Order: sequence, then structure tokens, then C-alpha cells
Amino acid sequence: MKKISLLGSTGSIGIQTLDVIRSNPNDFNLVSMSFGRNIDVGLNQIQEFKPRLVSVQTKDVAEKIAIHVPQGVKVLYGEEGLLEVATDDLSDVLVNAVMGSIGLKPTLAAIESGKNIAIANKETLVTAGHIVTKMAELHNVELIPIDSEHSAIYQCLEDESHKEVNRLILTASGGSFRDLSRSDLEKVTVDDALKHPNWQMGAKITIDSATMMNKGLEVIEAKWLFNMPYNKIDVILHKESIIHSMVEYIDGSVLAHLGTPDMRVPIQYALSKPKRLALKGGKGLNLWEIGSLHFQKLDFERFHCLHLAYEAGKIGGTAPTVLNAANEVAVSAFLTGKLSFLGIEEIVEKALMDHQSILSPNLDDIIGVDYETRQTVLSYMN
Repeated sequence: MKKISLLGSTGSIGIQTLDVIRSNPNDFNLVSMSFGRNIDVGLNQIQEFKPRLVSVQTKDVAEKIAIHVPQGVKVLYGEEGLLEVATDDLSDVLVNAVMGSIGLKPTLAAIESGKNIAIANKETLVTAGHIVTKMAELHNVELIPIDSEHSAIYQCLEDESHKEVNRLILTASGGSFRDLSRSDLEKVTVDDALKHPNWQMGAKITIDSATMMNKGLEVIEAKWLFNMPYNKIDVILHKESIIHSMVEYIDGSVLAHLGTPDMRVPIQYALSKPKRLALKGGKGLNLWEIGSLHFQKLDFERFHCLHLAYEAGKIGGTAPTVLNAANEVAVSAFLTGKLSFLGIEEIVEKALMDHQSILSPNLDDIIGVDYETRQTVLSYMN
């Protein structure tokens, strides 16, 4: 039985991770978890799974839940609590499903403690991929992707030589506005943006899908996860989200990973590998029901955020840190009605243009640039 630590239990990935654990009680056991401020959902999870360690965002949340948790559950809060959950000596695997750069330090701490990392926290690899991958190699720790696209590539690459890979092909649904023109985007609302056609996800990642920044962040992730240069990572539009990604080899053959859109599949594989488990309640793929699959080359002018992500990745250093931090602040402003949809890419581009990248940043450099970028972006909007 694998013992699991979970960061971000009340988010979309966290909830589905718990569903996988619930469905496979003989294979997985939750020993520690964290969530932010969603007390109702978090308490229900604690009552059901009874982890020995729980961390929440603030002291006041910790005090509110402490009187309701089962006996023997230790309640922590803040960064110290996150680090304790991440390094829980009883767990075998850390599932990092938090949103934002807050996931970086716990991931590094878990790697140092020798745990394999099932990672859905994009920001960890986007902002500090060179540090995370170097530490993982040093401590002989595996980074196992949970994102459906990276899980697909991971599975298509298994036991294959990276030297024989011609390119990685990430598929993109196109998000809520994939059929709209640039001029149409000037009028879209938050409610419009949150209506993703294929996936049920949190607000931030749904907006990132609509701008295609999510796919840009995934490109940077793929560079670090699979040690692949940017000129060998392509993105194509695939509206049905049936092919999750592909690997093209030097002989022209292409391996594709197909399946119905269900995030529990990559989550479960990340926890169960090398074996596979039956997905309880999952829907099999009958291609005759789908009928046809569609593909389209992506236009960088139409999806400008994807272009910005490629450029930031190629610049390297702290440029991806700026890309991510600026995007987080801009998306938050859009969600609260303080910025237009197209204003997101404008803010991100301005932040990148105003930044002089540190080419070999250490962790302190990254944390400092992340903070400075957020303050700078807020000043743009005042």
C-alpha cells in the first residue's frame, strides 16, 4: 500500500485524487493533507480519510477546524504546516495539487526527504525547473506528471530513448473562446471565460485555458520534465480532448495517448505506476461514438499568451518566473472585474518587457523576482 501526502485537497485535482484513493482502499492510504480556507469541504475530507497531519492556510482556519477533527489528527497552518505535510516521514509519495508558486518550497523539501513527486503544480517547474530537476536527480527522486498532457507523453516515452525522439506534441482544447476572433475577445465576460467546453476545472486554470497561457506553462513544464528543447515541443489545437498528447520519433512513427477526458486517469496512473488499476466509474473510449477528431495549427497572433510563454522559456532564467507571476496577478484582476480579458496578455507582455532576466537564478532570486513582479503588475493597474 502506498501512503500519500496531498497538497491542495479541496481543489479540483485534490478532490479527484481523493476519489482515486477512496476507490482503491487496498492500494492507497492518505496520511497527510493540506487545504486553504475551504473549511466545509476540508472537514468532510478529514472526517472520511482521517489523515494524521492536516495543514491549512491561516491560524484562524486552524483554530476553527481543530475542535471538529477526529482525535489524533494534528492541525498545522501556514508555510511551516505545508512543509511538514510535504515531508511527512510516513508517506511514500507527495501529490502536489496546489495552485501557484506556494507549491515550490514544499516540493523541494519533499525531494530532499526522498519522496517521489506526483506533480500537478505547474508553477513549481515553470519558475524553478532547473533547480527542481537537478535536486530530483541528486536525491534519486522521480517527478511523475499528473497533467493529462504530460502524463500522456510520460507514458508514450516510457522505456524509450529520448535520443530517438523527434518532437513532443501537446494537444490543446483551445478553451472557452477557441472559435472566437481577436475582435470578439474584446467583449467577453468572466462568466463566458469560465465555461470550458471539455473539462471541469478551477477558475484560474479555466481562464488560463481560455488565454492558452495554460498550454504555454505546459510547454515550459515539458522542457524540464522531459529534458527537451523548445524547438522540439509543438502544440496543436484538438477540440475533442481525446488525444492527450503525442510523441513523434525520428523514424516518423507517432505514439499517441488516447482516452475520454477524465483527470482521474493520469492521477491514478501517477500513484499506481508501474501497474495499472481499473478506473471505477470511468468511461471507456469508443471511437465510433466520437465519429471524427479535429486538429488545427495554432496561430501565435490569435493565442498571444502561448507565444509569450515560448519566448519566456527560450530566454530562460527568471523570465518564466515573471511570466507566471504576472499572469497570476492579471488573471486574478480579470476574475474580479478589474481587467479585461485581453488585458491579461498585455500585462504579462509588459512585465516581461520591463524585466532583465537573471540567467542562472538561485531559489532566493526566484522568490525575490516573483514578489517584485507581483508588486510591479499591481502598480500597472493602479
